[in-house]
Amino acid sequence: KNEKKKYMGLLFHIEIKMASRGKTETSKLKQNLEEQLDRLMQQLQDLEECREELDTDEYEETKKETLEQLSEFNDSLKKIMSGNMTLVDELSGMQLAIQAAISQAFKTPEVIRLFAKKQPGQLRTRLAEMDRDLMVGKLERDLYTQQKVEILTALRKLGEKLTADDEAFLSANAGAILSQFEKVSTDLGSGDKVLALASFEVEKTKK
Repeated sequence: KNEKKKYMGLLFHIEIKMASRGKTETSKLKQNLEEQLDRLMQQLQDLEECREELDTDEYEETKKETLEQLSEFNDSLKKIMSGNMTLVDELSGMQLAIQAAISQAFKTPEVIRLFAKKQPGQLRTRLAEMDRDLMVGKLERDLYTQQKVEILTALRKLGEKLTADDEAFLSANAGAILSQFEKVSTDLGSGDKVLALASFEVEKTKK
């Protein structure tokens, strides 16, 4: 664990130095951050896939560790973005997606990943695949509802227009945490309020 923290600290130190440079470095920085986020999302996905093989304590402890790593990642992202409007524009979606994961508003790693990378087209494709899977009985209704709510919320945050049916579905099915997340993050620019919610939820997780 200590080695992992040293590695993450070194990575973020390098990235913060890069953040003050030009366009090429900004592109490299974004790529590095996306790779780091992919690794953390893969950890979450692997954990969910292996859930039945783990006892409850082991599952909860591993999930808590991953959420703490996401929180550290979020803190570093704030430092990187501080005072650099180019990076704020580039990384705001990633920041919001990470905060959604930390607060447990979003629980589907692949949806969080696509949200972070600002990929509304791929999110819509995933939703269409889910619709088909539900119709043929490959996807349970509860899981379908949870993931559809996450995708529709992500699409709205990315500035996509939702149909009246999708808006109604979201209103009917959004849980308490997701509704709160929605209220404080009316757009990608409301970083401070979202950070406050994410910090609050992380503190609750730690208790």
